[in-house]
Amino acid sequence: MDKSTQYKIFNDPIHGFISIPKGTILRLIDHPWVQRLRRIKQMGLGYLVFPAAEHSRFSHAIGAMELAQRILNNLREKDTTISPAEYEGTLIAVLLHDVGHGPLSHTLEHNLIREDFHHEMMTLAIMRELNKQLEGTLDTAIKIFTDQYPKKPFLNQLISSQLDIDRLDYLKRDSFFTGVYEGSVGIERILKTMRVHKGNIVIEKKGIYAIENYILARRLMYMQVYLHKTVLAADKLLRNIFTRVHHLIDRDHELYYPSPALKFFLEQQPSAHKGISKTMIEHFIDLDDNDVFMSIKYWQKSDDPILADLCRRFQARTLFRTTFLKKNKSKRLHRQVRAKTRDYLKSKGLPHDEHAASYYYSFDESYSEAYRYESEGIWILEEKDKAVEFSKAADTKNIIALTQPVVKPYVVHLKAFDVEQ
Repeated sequence: MDKSTQYKIFNDPIHGFISIPKGTILRLIDHPWVQRLRRIKQMGLGYLVFPAAEHSRFSHAIGAMELAQRILNNLREKDTTISPAEYEGTLIAVLLHDVGHGPLSHTLEHNLIREDFHHEMMTLAIMRELNKQLEGTLDTAIKIFTDQYPKKPFLNQLISSQLDIDRLDYLKRDSFFTGVYEGSVGIERILKTMRVHKGNIVIEKKGIYAIENYILARRLMYMQVYLHKTVLAADKLLRNIFTRVHHLIDRDHELYYPSPALKFFLEQQPSAHKGISKTMIEHFIDLDDNDVFMSIKYWQKSDDPILADLCRRFQARTLFRTTFLKKNKSKRLHRQVRAKTRDYLKSKGLPHDEHAASYYYSFDESYSEAYRYESEGIWILEEKDKAVEFSKAADTKNIIALTQPVVKPYVVHLKAFDVEQ
């Protein structure tokens, strides 16, 4: 049989030509629930700062699956036994690892479903529904995804760990599309030096500097991209739009919804406390970035002046400003920002009471952690039977510094005034 008929080829700007095996995996890729990821931006509102950062969760999922294929093939070459079922199950788990993301990825994750919701819960619920549709062919993938496959724990580590496939792809991909090349990672060396030791993923000693570069790249991407001050301001504006919508709904204010799926989550405010219901899944898979953008476009004409103003700001990219603070907020600083905000709103003829002003400023703090070694580290194989945690194996002192979390307090506020610290 001609092997070219057994695969479908994708051309990816990051990893080159990607061969997708036909069968269950291709059926999943073609499934509407996976195709929906084409309509969800990988970096949320990052495109408002980095114009080319329009890439989707779909391209990331395909790219991550390609890395999984390379790693599994490499491990097999190093005499790690991986059965065909385990191989396919791992690829499926990697392909679907982000299928539970909602519109604009992380930005609205906690605005649509209440009580301790996180996208992994929806991912697992969707995987289980897909498993029913495909008559149990995702059983192994689900066990690997949930770390319930005790035979080979390293398979789950490829999906979720300090050095997982998800991070390897998104760092390389996001670096490329933002043009922030400091975030570029030497993926090939990491892949080639991975191996299994006592059931766990380790890195051969010759890959230690590639790991150092990976951790440093992660720190730089958080500082320059993911926690960019304008991204923080855009995220806060979007969240405040939906906070205002919830406020209006609670007061029976009539709103127009161009998206029935979004209307369900805003009006019903479902909770994840008792799990993800089938009804929640049915509405969730109809949601993508378009639902949010279309709603904001319509709400510019809302008869609520605050909602209309916030939406017009978003549409015109008239964003708030983020000012990083030298220390945590004080009562004096809070009073200053609140007073200046109210004065500005009054001058523009907008509601300017304390509640109205709260939609135009916010105190928060950014948090980034490039490498967490205490609970789950990266292990370096120094000798034939000895693996050492990376921070102890590295021969450079700056790794210890990279293990320290970076917490930066900030205030998001109107650009009409400066914050006096």
